[in-house]
Amino acid sequence: MTTAVLTDTKMKTFEELESTVRSYSRSWPTIFTKAKGYKLWDIDDKEYIDFFAGAGALNYGHNDAAMQEKLIDYIRNDGIIHSLDMGTTPRQEFLQRFKEVILTPRELDYKVMFPGPTGTNTVESALKIARKVTERDTVISFTNAFHGMTIGSLSVTGNSFKRHGAGIPLHHTVSMPFDEYVEDQDSIRYLERFLEDSGSGVALPAAIILETVQGEGGINAARMEWLKKIENICRRWDILLIVDDVQAGCGRTGTFFSFEPAGIVPDIICLSKSIGGIGLPMAITLIRHEYDKWGPGEHNGTFRGNNLAFLAATEALTYWETDEFSIAIQEKASLLHNAIKTIIQKYPELGGEARGRGLMQGIAVENTDNLSGKICAEAFKRGLIVETSGPNDEVVKFLPPLIIDEAGLKKGLMILEESINHVLD
Repeated sequence: MTTAVLTDTKMKTFEELESTVRSYSRSWPTIFTKAKGYKLWDIDDKEYIDFFAGAGALNYGHNDAAMQEKLIDYIRNDGIIHSLDMGTTPRQEFLQRFKEVILTPRELDYKVMFPGPTGTNTVESALKIARKVTERDTVISFTNAFHGMTIGSLSVTGNSFKRHGAGIPLHHTVSMPFDEYVEDQDSIRYLERFLEDSGSGVALPAAIILETVQGEGGINAARMEWLKKIENICRRWDILLIVDDVQAGCGRTGTFFSFEPAGIVPDIICLSKSIGGIGLPMAITLIRHEYDKWGPGEHNGTFRGNNLAFLAATEALTYWETDEFSIAIQEKASLLHNAIKTIIQKYPELGGEARGRGLMQGIAVENTDNLSGKICAEAFKRGLIVETSGPNDEVVKFLPPLIIDEAGLKKGLMILEESINHVLD
């Protein structure tokens, strides 16, 4: 049997029974059975280095031992699994520890909202509360942004393919150029002109929503000074600032919140993905006290009380009790950045450009003939899980678990370079 036939047989169940909307099983056509740390294994016991980390939901790696023990013990002792927003011990402990370990040391003071278990749900709640508080309807987002797949989140998402999937017009949003998106133009001044000009057609917005590093949009990292200027604009015009830290947060860029190096204080913060610790569904929306104007049950959801996620999330906070974890991330980020620069210099045929920061980096390539996709496909064959991003899938995107060691990072990069060599040969 040829490899192609074996692959077709292996994936037959998914092809016959599952919707055509599936995507990752197309990119990585195998059946995974086991995962630990920064590695996965499939039914053929083939080992893979993970440079994907559940699209950023597995910052602490697969099956963290301490989190596992907490979950197993809780289940064996008949702990509450589902609770909506009733009071439970795991919910209480998470709230207390999150304030103690994350908020208080950073001199941040937010109410914690559990909007539902997904990233798009925290974004929806952020947009709703901003509009409720300000009594305005427009929200400004940025080119190449990605904020989720439900209607409100899609309205502030830039990708035309995903927006088209809504099937209806997406109103009450305006897209502005992300940092340095417009060549030889000051994107801050461009935004200010729209707000200042009564003839611009842009009403004073309720909020500005942004990612400090655009994950799905191509690993575009905003400069700290640009972020600071956006905050100043929000303060000047009494606009709420929403930072979507769903993918860039929980340490992905080196600090717990991605905006920390900029010294800004958002009005609303969206967290999901790795806030659940071990990959369990969980999301929180952080709201400044004065803007927490919800009526009881005004935004709710059946699965906003995932106690297993609360347990894992609380255990994950132990990584942040000191600066040691953050420093280690930044050291590995430097290694990754240097490797990316070396690859770009060594393979000028890529037309490569380094993108991102922290352990959220990538190589944008001249994507003639789906070059980035071919590199990722070849990497999979050789034992590396890595995906593309960007409006044209032109970026080879590196999102390894934050707990990956130097040896794992180097092995993954070696496989990547072998794959580039093969594709360019």
